[in-house]
Amino acid sequence: MQDEYRTVAREGVHEIEINKSRFICALAPAATEEEAQAFLARVRKEHPTARHHCWAYVLGADGSVQKASDDGEPGGTAGVPMLQMLVRREMRYVVAVVTRYFGGVKLGAGGLIRAYGGVVGEALDTLGTVTRRRFRLATVTVDHQRAGKLENELRATGRTVREVSYGTGVRIEVALPEADVPAFRSWLADTTAGTAVLELGGEAYGDV
Repeated sequence: MQDEYRTVAREGVHEIEINKSRFICALAPAATEEEAQAFLARVRKEHPTARHHCWAYVLGADGSVQKASDDGEPGGTAGVPMLQMLVRREMRYVVAVVTRYFGGVKLGAGGLIRAYGGVVGEALDTLGTVTRRRFRLATVTVDHQRAGKLENELRATGRTVREVSYGTGVRIEVALPEADVPAFRSWLADTTAGTAVLELGGEAYGDV
């Protein structure tokens, strides 16, 4: 698995105009192809009279799924440059849809390639990106007496506390970089005088 990947910070829209043609780029995070296609359908619905809705998406932390469509533009002039921009920026789990309203002036193949790739790049700059890192999930179980102090120390030392639940003991779920697990195990034993129980779980990605 990839240790980290970059994706778009938030859903949003960026628009440019070239020779009276409007190019409206809608970007969004997408975890699956179904989410990407649902976003495309939503954009189409918002712009029913537009001539083209070209799209590209990159899924998987390693970018294993890459798809694009020219949606009626000359082959290779829209979806491919959009996809190339996403890949060049090392974006993952992201979908881009560029809606074009034709302004009456033909741009030529080179002009289209620059427009479609360029508006995606500008949209990424405008909306911003975030890096997400792979973490090992771990659950710490501790008695009620020590729980509050431990939670505070976890946060103070920069660990990511994901959830705290109370029962006969207190369960605190944390996210740890894989390399930090041995040191965390020692730190936990020292901090709780060996009274806490550490269970390692699966993996997840979180914001750095």
